[in-house]
Amino acid sequence: MDRMPRWADIVLVPLINLVLAFFVSGLVVLSIGENPVEAMQIMLRGSVGSATAWGYTLFHATNFIFTGLAVAVAFHARMFNIGGEGQALVGGLGAALVALSVPWPHWALALPATILGAALFGAAWAAIPAWLQARRGSHIVITTIMFNFIAAALLVYLLVNVIKVPGSMAPETARFPEGAHLPSAHDMLGWFGIPYSKSPPVNISFLLAILASVGVWALIWRTRLGFAIRAFGHSEPAAVYAGISPTRIIMAAMLISGGLAGLMAVNTVVGEGERLVIDHVQGAGFVGIAVALMGRSHPFGVFLAAVLFGMLYQGGVELQFEMPAVSREMILVIQALVILFTGALDNMVRIPMENLFLGLRRRRKGKA
Repeated sequence: MDRMPRWADIVLVPLINLVLAFFVSGLVVLSIGENPVEAMQIMLRGSVGSATAWGYTLFHATNFIFTGLAVAVAFHARMFNIGGEGQALVGGLGAALVALSVPWPHWALALPATILGAALFGAAWAAIPAWLQARRGSHIVITTIMFNFIAAALLVYLLVNVIKVPGSMAPETARFPEGAHLPSAHDMLGWFGIPYSKSPPVNISFLLAILASVGVWALIWRTRLGFAIRAFGHSEPAAVYAGISPTRIIMAAMLISGGLAGLMAVNTVVGEGERLVIDHVQGAGFVGIAVALMGRSHPFGVFLAAVLFGMLYQGGVELQFEMPAVSREMILVIQALVILFTGALDNMVRIPMENLFLGLRRRRKGKA
């Protein structure tokens, strides 16, 4: 029997880590002479205090859902895919090439095509480190982080020299055809007669992220491939003894992971920007690592963690605007503290909690 109940592992430990992170963040805000309670109120108001704030929060959360799911799938195979940043960058290239290739008559046709383009390009970029791991023994962490830099350099070269608008100085593609513009929350709610602001960039990609979460859950816990991925992750020798091919699992898990990371581009490139720019990812690939860790690599946990980080990002923008003393670097410190406590310092809370529950269980058995 586990030392700690499942609910404590999924809910209690992350909640305590989060409280500790916000407590230390409050001390940081206090150290620069600002009121931490007021800062927290501003962040909450800016991220969830209105329907418009929720729109921006869910836009950021959509990015983190895709990158968090990408990391989570690889985690189940005990692989640390930190190449989500590069895979999302290349996924954006795939989505843009598809969107620009045809004068799309309607978004309902453009959406599945750009989904396919983004996923295939992201998966292809992950396939090379996966093959190097499976066939040459190269460490997946080293190769995926190297490929992040290669992807960034490749995209800069293409946007500056190949696919930018002729005569333009801006390193970006032409705007996508009108038929490739995805419906925003304003459009979708308008279908039901519900008024909503046009300003938040949240769009139909948020629904795609929810479907991806359900799909990953079904894959990992309801399919033979998912069982093989989890078996390989728990014990490679046992999986091999059972007839599971390590090469097949490494390739499959990384291709799925890269495809999920690439899907982030549907939100930022097709949904928001409606064109490809140099840095449409903006660190979301690395945030996905913290999201997967905090969500315990479970799609539902990833979804909740992504919404939390979306709140942090949007609330941080509002805090920076209303508290001039709080700089952008200070916002990054607060976000980093959440990542630190929910990731690197997780065992600082987990081990004492495991010992506490183990002691309570032994005490109950002693009384019985």
